[in-house]
Amino acid sequence: MQKILLDTNFLLIPAQFKVDIFSEIERICNFSYQIFILDKTIMELENIIKKQKGKDRDAAKLGLKLVSLKKLGIVKTEDGVSTDMSIVNTAESGFIAATQDADLKRLLKAKSIPIITLRQKKYLIFEGKV
Repeated sequence: MQKILLDTNFLLIPAQFKVDIFSEIERICNFSYQIFILDKTIMELENIIKKQKGKDRDAAKLGLKLVSLKKLGIVKTEDGVSTDMSIVNTAESGFIAATQDADLKRLLKAKSIPIITLRQKKYLIFEGKV
């Protein structure tokens, strides 16, 4: 079974672009998988809700709701390590990373880690080999 790790910005896609990321992941992944997030992702979503207004805040609220509705696994991370580096470190242990962050995608590709990303603000694509 493959493990997919969602970045914070990936959980904002349903509200921002009206794309059902979970049915899209099912469409592009012809293998069994389980979806995870980092504990830091929950903190980032809560910070967006506290500090921002409007669409970003609403997107973060929906993201948090999806985490509990879809019963995503939560990966514990080290304190003092940035969220992006935590994603890279976790992904190196056999995860597929799902992100929109351009810098993070470059880091992941350099380490030959498979990536799921949004294309044309409409659908998800899978880059790399499982």
